[in-house]
Amino acid sequence: MAREGRNPTISDVAELAGVSVPTVSRVLTGAARVSPAKRELVEAAIAELNFRPSAAARVLVSRKSRTIAVIAGNTSRYGYAETIRGIEIAARAEGYTVMITVVESADEEEVDRAVSATRMQTLAGVVVLKFDPPGVAALHKLGTDLPVVALSGTRESGVPQAVLDEAAAAEELTEYLLGLGHRTVHHVRVPPSRRVDGRTSGWKRALTKAGAPVPAVRDATWEPKSGIAVGGELAADPEVTAVFCGNDEIAMGVMRGITEAGRRVPEDISVAGFDDHPLAELWSPPLTTVRQDFASLGVRGFQLLKQAIDDAVVRRYSSERPTLVLRESTAAPRAR
Repeated sequence: MAREGRNPTISDVAELAGVSVPTVSRVLTGAARVSPAKRELVEAAIAELNFRPSAAARVLVSRKSRTIAVIAGNTSRYGYAETIRGIEIAARAEGYTVMITVVESADEEEVDRAVSATRMQTLAGVVVLKFDPPGVAALHKLGTDLPVVALSGTRESGVPQAVLDEAAAAEELTEYLLGLGHRTVHHVRVPPSRRVDGRTSGWKRALTKAGAPVPAVRDATWEPKSGIAVGGELAADPEVTAVFCGNDEIAMGVMRGITEAGRRVPEDISVAGFDDHPLAELWSPPLTTVRQDFASLGVRGFQLLKQAIDDAVVRRYSSERPTLVLRESTAAPRAR
């Protein structure tokens, strides 16, 4: 019988019920038929001992893990956190738990450490947030011996993916700014996952299609404050009338830099962001942006992974186009 001070085990259940451990396992998993009389004995023993099988024990008896891993370059930024929330909601609804591994850089040693830590667990599958270079590097280190799904803003061959079509959305936003009468649109880029990300390629495609000048890309870091200096530089150029920023936090920094330089948004320079951060509509002026449903991206990613875990036919892509949100930070350029 279970000794006081420790949790009851499957052996304790078998001893109290007067049956073998395999019989208790069959009752727990339903893997094989058990006579009604023995089932009643086992269920009574489980109730009396308040027995709860551990996750590890369930894996051993069923040979199937109920844990998935998420590998991400960050967990605090808005898009990352919302995507993980969507994965967790969908996984919990299907009886899975989620473990998270952060890859802090694309350095090979760091990526190897993160992937090794993940692979040491007994997993049903892995979801990789391919939003940045660390995510891309981790994806390519995982191997092909367990189900893997990538989440990103651009497609990549060789692995099932849930995608937000950032290029199409960035193209639409740039076309909108050109349609207001701006001669061209400047772009402040956040660190890309590849040499060129979807937001930048969509911006450039819209300018090229319209025959508009393609200004040099300006780079920001992931820190919103990095946009302040860039905004000051843009404000010093009288030819700049419209700016598209790689995310909303950088756009907020750029707007501050513009106003600190003595120019106004949108009267002198229109500014647009990307993602529709919760603060975007509360900013002054409220920010024109592109709404990305990151939580839905996480749900769609888990659904693809679940198909692979169940050995079902897996869709190669689950794509969704973000939505343009028009607010007061953009307007037609002033007549000169």
